[in-house]
Amino acid sequence: MDWLLQHGTRIGVLILLALAASWIARRTIPRAVRLTLARQRIEGEESREAIALEEQAKRSQTLSSVLVKSVEITAFLLAGIIALGEAGFELGPLIAGAGVVGLAIGFGAQTLVKDVLGGLFVLLENQYASGDVVEIAGISGAVQAVNLRRTVLRDLDGIVHTVPNGDVRVSSNLTRSFARVNLDVSVGYGEDLDRVREVLDAAGRELAEDPDWADKILEPPKMLRVNAFEESGIAVKLLGTVRPTTQWEVTGELRRRVKQAFDREGIEIPFPHRVVVVREERAAR
Repeated sequence: MDWLLQHGTRIGVLILLALAASWIARRTIPRAVRLTLARQRIEGEESREAIALEEQAKRSQTLSSVLVKSVEITAFLLAGIIALGEAGFELGPLIAGAGVVGLAIGFGAQTLVKDVLGGLFVLLENQYASGDVVEIAGISGAVQAVNLRRTVLRDLDGIVHTVPNGDVRVSSNLTRSFARVNLDVSVGYGEDLDRVREVLDAAGRELAEDPDWADKILEPPKMLRVNAFEESGIAVKLLGTVRPTTQWEVTGELRRRVKQAFDREGIEIPFPHRVVVVREERAAR
């Protein structure tokens, strides 16, 4: 009875402290993460482009969950170890045995540790989030899910790829904040490039003013420069700014409108020409 009153009370206090730490973590960590992310700007982008609210909420939820779980595991682990000591177990051999087991597991789980550390940096640095279109580990696709261990991508064919975060050395985010229409168009060598510029710029403006496309376009596509002298014609570059994930459909519609405008204005779109010379052998005399 005396043991129960003395040691049982201490064990109960330890459990209450662990539960209190868990409750405090669940109440304070999510709010702290939200306040921190609300003040952040995406590195390397224009100051007017803040983190999208939906993306910020997803990142906040993921980081909060990871931090809360870490605090809970640490609190209950410490409480459990101290409670075992109160119950009369020798903590020295127990800790030594746990260290040996942990070392063995560590040697066998190096890849897992590498994946978890890689995922932690992906989340902390906000390299990508669910819904982004990225290229990682040589695979391109839309991010379906991301956690500490792996990233799940779905490519254009609908194939789902699971990429361990330890394999993510370079991540290319194709849909962060804004995207670009980057299109090369070839015209014949005999065309007036000033007139070509007028036609292309007009096609870009018409696309940006179309009610069906206006909400997708931030800056109308226009001719940027003469990009190259090619074998069959002159390549000119069009560049515009659009909302994330819309660059492919906007580029496709722009191609259609450029073709229609060139047909209407009589501007030649060159294609390879091949001249075949047939020589007849003279009849033997």
